[in-house]
Amino acid sequence: MSKVAFYTLGCKVNFYDTEAMWQLFKKEGYEQVDFESRAADVYVINTCTVTNTGDKKSRQIIRRAVRRNPDAVIAVTGCYAQTSPAEILAIEGVDLVVGTQDRDKLMTYVADIQAERRPVNAVRNIMKTREFEELDVPDFADHTRAFLKIQEGCNNFCTFCIIPWSRGLSRSRSPESVLAQARQLVASGYKEIVLTGIHTGGYGDDLENYRLADLLRDLDKVDGLERIRISSIEASQIDDAMIEVLNGSKKMCRHLHIPLQAGDDEVLKRMRRKYTTAEFADKIRRIKAAMPGVAITTDVIVGFPGETDAHYERGYRFMEEIGFAEMHVFPYSKRTGTPAARMDDQVDDDVKHGRVQQLIELSERMQAEYAERWVGEVLEIIPERGEKGPAGSGLMSGHADNYLNVVFKGDPSLVGQLCRVRIVEGGANECRGELVEAPAAGLMPAMQA
Repeated sequence: MSKVAFYTLGCKVNFYDTEAMWQLFKKEGYEQVDFESRAADVYVINTCTVTNTGDKKSRQIIRRAVRRNPDAVIAVTGCYAQTSPAEILAIEGVDLVVGTQDRDKLMTYVADIQAERRPVNAVRNIMKTREFEELDVPDFADHTRAFLKIQEGCNNFCTFCIIPWSRGLSRSRSPESVLAQARQLVASGYKEIVLTGIHTGGYGDDLENYRLADLLRDLDKVDGLERIRISSIEASQIDDAMIEVLNGSKKMCRHLHIPLQAGDDEVLKRMRRKYTTAEFADKIRRIKAAMPGVAITTDVIVGFPGETDAHYERGYRFMEEIGFAEMHVFPYSKRTGTPAARMDDQVDDDVKHGRVQQLIELSERMQAEYAERWVGEVLEIIPERGEKGPAGSGLMSGHADNYLNVVFKGDPSLVGQLCRVRIVEGGANECRGELVEAPAAGLMPAMQA
């Protein structure tokens, strides 16, 4: 049996794309092996180009694959492959560069290379692509949540970001295809679906009179689907229709990831973001009114060119006032080819590091405060695979719809099922709970973690 090994760098969308490529190999009878431990006949490296470091790491992994088996087909795909195919083909041993489109043709390319060893550059101009690439993932081996990619590309052209050049302009998966895939995932036993994409909130920008809010309404009607989660959405894309869905849907999770990036208007303008802090705060107020108890998580870039102490301090106070449930904090990293990399007033690395630490501490404090609010409440948890803690401890963990990670005592048969759990102790990274009700056994005695 032929063997394939994958290595994925970068974002969740890349991990989804790798799962989709694995489905193609599986249909051809391949066995998947671990990248590090066993030699494979084909190596697929799914690359990242968000930062210059991403490019460098991608090159290191490609060379590692060549060393592991010089006779294997080395296929490189993803964002770095899309933006720099010649650079990758110059690495000795690389056979195929595909980029972020035409991955549905992967098996044909691999077979051709195996028949006649000649390097292939299959990268096309991504800016001319207008169709969503249909690649299904019917099963997620290590997850009780299913991911469903509904959108690709981005039209925003923020000054720090290379993604439109590596993923192309925004394009949406057809509603019929999304709903069919959602039904298939529910039939496979998934109760929660996470809608994902490069710019998920941009879903429908290229469709006629059909937006993300319409898709959410249609997904709401899918029998057996209990939870719908959006991986990320921009504040500028939360309109009245979206607020109405958040207010009315019984399936929408009380958790939205809304990237802020900076808490100061001058910095936001330099980033070319499409909102002011006042507009962002107003959207958050409206969301919290429509969906009481909602967890709002965010991304923040620290030390963007020209960010002064005053900008940073204003941003810190703004984030504190919003009261995020968690913040993902990143130091600004120069990306060659973006306007921000050419800007004057680059911030010193030591200053960036100090600010990052302060914001991580703020995030942990806000996380703990958010969790503390739920002590005594009963939440619905979907336990994930594998015990939490030492073997035989009987501890399970899973996420509530508001994304609190909860650990409680329960039986492994509960994995993937909706359980009602009372929160007995809050915490920044995980909460403790006691099982109140499980689907198979009906009402159960409380079992404290």
